[in-house]
Amino acid sequence: MSAAASMVYLFGMLDGALPLVVLALALEVVVGDPVTRWHPVALFGRAVAAVLRLVPRASPRAQLGFGAALVGGSVGLVALGSALALAWLGSLAPPPGTLVGALLFKVSFSYRQLRTETLGVAAALRDQDLVGARHRLSALVSRDTGDLDSSRASSAAIESLAENLCDSVVAPFTYFVLFGVPGALAYRAINTLDAMVGYHGEYEYLGKVAARVDDVANWVPARVTAGLLAVGAWLGGADAAAALAVGLREHRQTESPNAGWPMAAMAGALRVRLEKPGHYVLGSRFPAPAPSGIPRAVRIADWVVGLLAAALVGLALT
Repeated sequence: MSAAASMVYLFGMLDGALPLVVLALALEVVVGDPVTRWHPVALFGRAVAAVLRLVPRASPRAQLGFGAALVGGSVGLVALGSALALAWLGSLAPPPGTLVGALLFKVSFSYRQLRTETLGVAAALRDQDLVGARHRLSALVSRDTGDLDSSRASSAAIESLAENLCDSVVAPFTYFVLFGVPGALAYRAINTLDAMVGYHGEYEYLGKVAARVDDVANWVPARVTAGLLAVGAWLGGADAAAALAVGLREHRQTESPNAGWPMAAMAGALRVRLEKPGHYVLGSRFPAPAPSGIPRAVRIADWVVGLLAAALVGLALT
């Protein structure tokens, strides 16, 4: 493999990356993100769950230290291990390195499944199947969906789409451009750790490190996502000016320093109120969403993902 192509794996430069990028994007379109216990993210999650059995429960300080070691060790292992493996494969012959690199890059991002699940909620609500919509929502949100009415189910679906657009597409693409395949995988490991332990619950002190690292990792991508949603709103016939205005004005309403940016921007773009009762209200000046707002939100997200994919291919061509 050429030195330029190896840089794609180790340092994020996109010289020689076009075959890898195109193949990864094609895998997303054709295959998506299959739900299987052998998926690399699922394997990573099971490995973390096994390590969590060793968590010291008596001392918050010990949990903090354990959490720091868990984040540093697992993320470092993912990044360094993937970089060395890809560099070794590439040194043998370009095709194996490109193929495995594309597969691993694809592991770091996912949009097709998010889109399918979101539209599934819209279809259930359109058919007045509130029970089915609540069930589909359980794959998208962590909140209790059992008492959501049609409007709040629509709101939850739109919120999840906007937030996960950052976590599942914009951030992995950003770290791929900056640090190559290892960077994208390291981000996915950080995001997975945050989802598993986070700030609250049984592992509150353990999860503080993972949550803080995830906050830092998403700081730029979240704000980029909000800007891209305004562009997507303009291209998709929604309200781009309101997307920017609400994003800037109301992003602080959420507990997370990042999640409020894309969700508030989407609320403005659709001119709807997105609300998680007891936690936040975004787009407070607008009416609650109807189920018809979900496909409109997906159309905006489609534009964002399409623009990102085109930009990634364009960077790889230069």
